[in-house]
Amino acid sequence: MRFIGNILWMLLCGFFLALLWLFFGLLWCLTIIGIPVGLQCFKFASLSLWPFGRDVQFSNAAFSFLVNLLWLLFGGLEIALTASLFGLVFCVTIVGIPFGRQCFKIAKLALLPFGASIVRA
Repeated sequence: MRFIGNILWMLLCGFFLALLWLFFGLLWCLTIIGIPVGLQCFKFASLSLWPFGRDVQFSNAAFSFLVNLLWLLFGGLEIALTASLFGLVFCVTIVGIPFGRQCFKIAKLALLPFGASIVRA
């Protein structure tokens, strides 16, 4: 079921969300200081393509807070709003609720991506 869910997800909105992560990752990689942020964006782009069967764990650290604040100003809000809108559209139908939950997972990740890690569910 995960495989089918991931295929449908990629066709419906996952490809677009992954492109957003890749775009912002490329923008951050234009500067030397932003390369770690860009690499993190690339990692989360792969999660945006195949979210079923994977989960996100968050940790708290002072460095993560500072980078998350910069990220929120320069890229995070756009991805979070886009993923939230997709999630609301999916949750209109009962069949789309699992896809909506994945969208909200990615929206939360877009708000606090640094200090987060992807684990197998």
